[in-house]
Amino acid sequence: MAGNESDGRLAEEFFTPGNSSFTDFLAAHRPALLPTRRPFPDGVTAADGQFPHGTTVLALTYGDGVLIAGDRRATMGNVIAQRDLEKVHPADDYTAVAFAGTVGLAVDMVKLYQVELTHFEKIEGIPMTLNAKATRLAGLIRQNLGQAMQGLAVVPLLVGYDPTAPEGAKGRIFTFDVVGGTYEKPDFHAEGSGSPYARGALKKLYRRDMSRRDAALTALQALYDAADDDSATGGPDINRRIFPIVSIITENGFERLPEPETEALTREMVAHRQNQPDGPTVSPAATT
Repeated sequence: MAGNESDGRLAEEFFTPGNSSFTDFLAAHRPALLPTRRPFPDGVTAADGQFPHGTTVLALTYGDGVLIAGDRRATMGNVIAQRDLEKVHPADDYTAVAFAGTVGLAVDMVKLYQVELTHFEKIEGIPMTLNAKATRLAGLIRQNLGQAMQGLAVVPLLVGYDPTAPEGAKGRIFTFDVVGGTYEKPDFHAEGSGSPYARGALKKLYRRDMSRRDAALTALQALYDAADDDSATGGPDINRRIFPIVSIITENGFERLPEPETEALTREMVAHRQNQPDGPTVSPAATT
C-alpha cells in the first residue's frame, strides 16, 4: 500500500493505534484491496461456467496429527480450466487451508488469511490459538457473503495441530458454510463437488490409528473415488505426472509430502485398482 508518495514516508494510518487484524486495517484504509469486496452491482449475478472452480479437497486425522489433500483440477462449466491447480496451502507453521469454489477469490482469500495470521503474531507477540484462527477465517468468509450470493462462493477447509488438545486429538478439522458458520469435524471431512464420494470412501477406509503412509493412501483412494464419480474432480494424471497434493501437520509443523512419495503411493494405488477397480473395502490398518 502506498504511503505519502511525495516524500516516500509511510502514511499516517500506519502509525495510528488499532487492533491486531490486518483485514480490519485494510477495510478502514484501503477497502478496494480486499478480495471480499462486492464485484458486481446489486441484482447482477455471475454467469454459470464462466469462472474457474476448484473441486474436491479433504482432510483426516491420524496417529501423528492431521492430513489435508486435494485434487488438481479446476473446471469452468464443462471445460477443464486448469489441470495442476494447487488447492492446499500452509496458513502458518501449524495450520493449513484448502479450498473449493471460485478459484480467483479463493487464492486471494488464502493469501489475505496468511497475512492476517502473520500480522497478528507480529502485533501481539504470540500466535493465535487454533480456535481463533478458525474464527478469523470465518470472518473472511462472512465478508464474502455478497459475492457468494452472486454465484462466487469460496468453501475452505481448515486443519491444524493443536498442542493444547488431549493426546490423540491434536489434529483438528474445521469446515465452514458460506455465511461463516464454523463446524469442527471429528476424524475426517471433504468439501467440493466430489465430496459426497470422497466422504463415502473415507467412511469405509478411515481408522484413527493410521500411520502417515496409510493416511496418505486413504486420502488418495478417496480422491480417486471422487474423480471416478464426479467429472469435475481430477484423478491422477500419470502421463503428465500430475498427482494430488497431500500435506500433513504434526508436532514438527507443516509438511507437504514430496512429489516422489506422492507419485509412488499413487502408482501403487492405481496398480492395485487394475485388479480391484472399485478400490479397497476396508482400510489396510484394519487388517493388521
